[in-house]
Amino acid sequence: MARTRPSTPPCRAGAGRGPEGARLPGTEVPLPGVDPAWSRTLTVASTAPVEPVPGRRRRWHVLDNAASLEAAGLTPRGTVLAVHGNPTWSYLWRTVLAAATDPANPWRVVAVDQLDMGFSERTGLTRRLADRVRDLADLTAALGLDDGPGPVVTLAHDWGGLISSGWALEHPGVHAGTVLTNTAVHHDGAERIPAALRLALAPAAHGLLTDRTSAFLDVTLRLADPPLPPEVRAAYRAPYATRERRRAIRDFVADIPVPAGHPSHEPFERIAAGVARLQGPALLLWGTGDPVFQERYLADLMRRLPHADVHRFEGGSHLVAESRDIATPVLAWLADRFGPGPTRRQRHLQARARAAEPFVPFHAGLEERRADPGLAVVDMAPAGDGPADGTPPVRASLSWAGLAERVERLAAGLTAAGVRPGDRVNLMVPPGSELTALLYACLRIGAVIVVADTGLGPKGLTRALRGARPDWLVGIRRALVAGRALGWPGTRIAVEDLDPVSRRALGAVADVPGLLRTAPDPELPVPAPDDDAAVLFTSGSTGPAKGVVYTHRQLAAMRDAVAATCGLVPGTGLVAGFAPFALLGPALGVTSVTPDMDVTAPRTLTARALADAAAAIRATAVFLSPAAIDNVLATQDGLGPAGRAALGDVRMLLSAGAPLPEPLLERTQALLPAAELHTPYGMTEGLPLTDVTLEGIRRARADARPADLADELTGAPAVAGAGNGVCVGTPVPGTELAVTPLGPDGVPGTEPTREAGTTGEILVRAPHVKDRYDRLWATEHEATALPGWHRTGDVGHLDAAGRLWVEGRLAHVVVTAEGVRTPVAAEHAAQDVPGTGRVAVVGVGPRGRQVPVAVAETVPPARRPGPADPELAGAVRAAVRRATGLDLAAVLVLPEHPTDVRHNSKIDRALLAGWAEAALAGGRISTP
Repeated sequence: MARTRPSTPPCRAGAGRGPEGARLPGTEVPLPGVDPAWSRTLTVASTAPVEPVPGRRRRWHVLDNAASLEAAGLTPRGTVLAVHGNPTWSYLWRTVLAAATDPANPWRVVAVDQLDMGFSERTGLTRRLADRVRDLADLTAALGLDDGPGPVVTLAHDWGGLISSGWALEHPGVHAGTVLTNTAVHHDGAERIPAALRLALAPAAHGLLTDRTSAFLDVTLRLADPPLPPEVRAAYRAPYATRERRRAIRDFVADIPVPAGHPSHEPFERIAAGVARLQGPALLLWGTGDPVFQERYLADLMRRLPHADVHRFEGGSHLVAESRDIATPVLAWLADRFGPGPTRRQRHLQARARAAEPFVPFHAGLEERRADPGLAVVDMAPAGDGPADGTPPVRASLSWAGLAERVERLAAGLTAAGVRPGDRVNLMVPPGSELTALLYACLRIGAVIVVADTGLGPKGLTRALRGARPDWLVGIRRALVAGRALGWPGTRIAVEDLDPVSRRALGAVADVPGLLRTAPDPELPVPAPDDDAAVLFTSGSTGPAKGVVYTHRQLAAMRDAVAATCGLVPGTGLVAGFAPFALLGPALGVTSVTPDMDVTAPRTLTARALADAAAAIRATAVFLSPAAIDNVLATQDGLGPAGRAALGDVRMLLSAGAPLPEPLLERTQALLPAAELHTPYGMTEGLPLTDVTLEGIRRARADARPADLADELTGAPAVAGAGNGVCVGTPVPGTELAVTPLGPDGVPGTEPTREAGTTGEILVRAPHVKDRYDRLWATEHEATALPGWHRTGDVGHLDAAGRLWVEGRLAHVVVTAEGVRTPVAAEHAAQDVPGTGRVAVVGVGPRGRQVPVAVAETVPPARRPGPADPELAGAVRAAVRRATGLDLAAVLVLPEHPTDVRHNSKIDRALLAGWAEAALAGGRISTP
């Protein structure tokens, strides 16, 4: 989800509202986002053990939107009991209070100020965990929440999570659900508590940091990303202006009940154990950048609440309610879980496409050829390492029989090492025969493979792995060293046979050579078709890479879609310059080879390396990314007759990841003269979805021309809907396509259509589309808003021939004062201008008043970024206007576009849009 601060709703009219926000009794500090009608105080008899006089009445302050709901004539569906931690107060929940007054989904929200905190009474007593759980029970009884009507859902942050969980366990009859944000209910003592808390607990610093000064409060308020506005920071500080009013901050820190002898340790352990008994719906919302409640605490909660929905806000910090919009997912989740009828997930599962029965396991192709002595997988060596006679340099290879035996031995060895069905296994092994065997072994025993692209870089890779949280890490030495340094999760298994010292240093409990010595076991577990099989990751071109979960049924459907689309049958030799496709080889029963290249940098593939790989297996099919193709063409002068002959035997080329311009395909055709060139459209969430050949692209271009050639700009195309985008062909077998039309604000509607020429967000339904996004509940909820369909985030339209034309990403549409414009057709027109390379058209300015700007690479590359020279700018403007009617506000150039790390092809248009806006604002122009 977007890294934007949640909007603070304006105050409604009412007493106490200042120009900057409400003012509550007891403070003159404006409180932006607070409706004064929410503020109420009540006195409640206290039964907490700490009270010297049982029944002593204590004054509570709460923010309660009941009056707002009543004034609007709304009946709430239930009550959200929101509990803050230390050192915040009920102000933390203001966006949830406001969002809960939506007439379509009204909820009463009672956000409490715990005693001695916020604007509640300062009792002068040291309240511990058991006291605070009892305090909350006293309050809910006084509010009448224990008797209904409607369910009570707890919402908590920080130490409020433990307190609200204690309350939930004591109120099973009324507690119906749990929402937790960055909290902990247990600390097992295996690791030290976070450094910030250790410092605050240190005797020399404890009082100084917590009550004698506001340091602990100030540091907490800095744990928001982006930083809190000054007025919001002041609002959080308002109840804690003096040492006396900060005493409970000190007491809260002192009550961290980790040591066994601590007064709160027993209730702490009891509540932690009881959380596993909470069977109601649960939602865990987590800022991943929290230095206090780190992801190990999320992992602990997921073990205790395995049924919980989880959404990780990548980069969100401790104050996740300030760092990200949590109100929207909280209210959407409440509507989904407590509204009428089945949940969205249930409706989606019922409506989505399913493959025809009977189910054929993903690895069936390998099983069918297990006695075959022919080549199954081949690993290439660098060209200089080959034999003197010119034979292709093969580093390693496995026959079908050898691969099948290796898989069976590894499967038995992994099981003996402790890998169980459902365990997640991170395979940090370079593409080739070793990775192939390990992958199929994991799938064989029901382990879930985690395939994270090292091309994401150390930061992106670490972020992905912490999100997927694999149980096991199987890796080469370099990966184990990196994992130790970067804190990658998982029990270690080394690929190499390590010496005892290295093994201890890297924490490896086993190694692959040892696993291979395990005898095959005929009694290995067999996964069910709908069990999780794999977590793959998106390229990260439109934000942090997202984990995508596939079941065994969906992986098998992907295999079948690829086979049907590409004609990959046993006997085919496949050169896989894109690592995931190499892993499909055994499932398809085809021989596969990985060329000598850095698979994390597709541009490292040379024409000679491609030809060597093709010659090694007499390849008839090749899969390459656009960036790899570009470098192959650039290095083709290094090919000899044998290399050209090997490429001449190729009968099919597939390329996906980004659109390929027709001129580039024509140059590729000259290098692969016998090949049919395919550019399937798909994504990590589903591949392939459509397919088109070079000949099909040529036909589509002809169909996009107007029937009346005298009217090139405004005349209707020869085929209705043809043009204005990249033609990616027709759906592959079993795939359905539709669009939801874009409104004038660029927001897609809710009714799918296949009407020719209607631009909208592209929807897809197919048996091989992913099961779900991993631990991204809100993202998955949005992506499946139309049950059965996956919202791709791409924009395009269908033509009357059933072909799909992609016009760009939904996030990249330009919303001008005249309406919505999509960028791809303009980009292609600009790229046809001599002297230009790749072009991105981005919107600059506020949405609704954006102006289009073209950012172009040039041939030869520009020496520095900046405005295009007048001649080139004029030519680009004229070409775009002639092709699309769009008037560009400016044309900028730069040496090279920023792109995604996986394909080196997807231009980072969001980054370019910000860069272009800054460049046009004046001042020094830097490289984006």
